[in-house]
Amino acid sequence: MLRSFRLENHRSFRDEHELLLMPAYAKGRDALPVVAIYGANASGKSNLLDGLKFLAEAVRDSFSAWGPDAGVVGRRSFKLDVGKRAEPSTYVVELVQDGVRYTYGVEVDDERVLEEWLYSYPEKRKRVLFERDGDGVKFGSTLDESKAALEVLETVLRPNALLISLAAQLKISWVLPVYRWFVGSLRFRVNSGGRAAEDEVAEFLRQHPESRAELVELVRAADVGIDDAVVVDEADLVQIPTGSGKTRSMFDVFFPGPAIHLVHRGCAEPFRLDEESAGTRSWLGVLPAVLAVLRDGGCLVIDEIDASLHPLLTMRLITLFNDEHANASGGQLIFTTHDATLLHAPFAEEVLARDEVWFVEKERSSGASSLYPLTDFKPRGEDNLERRYLAGRYGAVPELFEDRFAEVVRGRRGEA
Repeated sequence: MLRSFRLENHRSFRDEHELLLMPAYAKGRDALPVVAIYGANASGKSNLLDGLKFLAEAVRDSFSAWGPDAGVVGRRSFKLDVGKRAEPSTYVVELVQDGVRYTYGVEVDDERVLEEWLYSYPEKRKRVLFERDGDGVKFGSTLDESKAALEVLETVLRPNALLISLAAQLKISWVLPVYRWFVGSLRFRVNSGGRAAEDEVAEFLRQHPESRAELVELVRAADVGIDDAVVVDEADLVQIPTGSGKTRSMFDVFFPGPAIHLVHRGCAEPFRLDEESAGTRSWLGVLPAVLAVLRDGGCLVIDEIDASLHPLLTMRLITLFNDEHANASGGQLIFTTHDATLLHAPFAEEVLARDEVWFVEKERSSGASSLYPLTDFKPRGEDNLERRYLAGRYGAVPELFEDRFAEVVRGRRGEA
């Protein structure tokens, strides 16, 4: 469970900023189940999520996949300040895994890992697991591994690889809870379509047949006219000769692998996923990740959650995570959006709590992004947050001048 994420000098985030998922009102919970991030186009919302994704990829790949001379792959510093560009980037997360709180952080430049640290807090007392400074590593005095094993870790470690990435490959027990959160529990959802989305849904249905009924019911509940979803191996449907005495499916050329056939009410012939609307594809495509996180826990990160989805459907997706019964495993949802209707739902129940809303705004003078919560404005329960946000009371909206748009069009017509 993610409690906070801090970054500095990553893309448009020049200065240090921290996304907090600790409740501001209901103090009994370890972390919030939902966080929504608002901001104008090009304000830096996606860059915030990209910082978390960069850290996750470094944890997963830095030892096993990065070449020894590749440097720190994927690091992007703030480009609009020459001095800042030369400074290191910092990424820090605070997690709760199996009831234990952890803090893990790294500091990197383009070539190497400058600092790395991992602390745990069993029984609320800080325990140093390791601290890395340049080429030196200091291990905690209470670790189970022998001195010889720890010396091997330090000897094999490359300057551009994270120690947590190496230690996990060697199955060092005290790094595995944090490593497994990054690799297995943290999921990033992009607005993919076509073959990638179809493969994802098909794989989910095949690996988790017990969740098929839930997926189908959620598709039916979305009122898109679909009654069922079936995985079909199209290679078995139509066979054509190859000239070598063997046969292959004509679908192998265009649609290799399994396909999703969707049954519409009142229609005997099934539809392919690519025959559905963008909204239907988006809804069906996000459900495997949603159901997995609701079932197993973890954190689902979605950039532009409202892309191709009706606002009412987006609301229902969010309420699944805020429902203690539907989300009994404590799954989390972090997303960016422009949909202001989520701030003031058209029905009685609240979709987003006041401490679940954050804003990203870009400074005009420097081009640097800043991150701040709605709670900074001390909103009251009766406030119409949607109206106040669109009116600019919280910032994080574009400055649009109607006359300027009209003048551009009139000017072009006058020149013609």
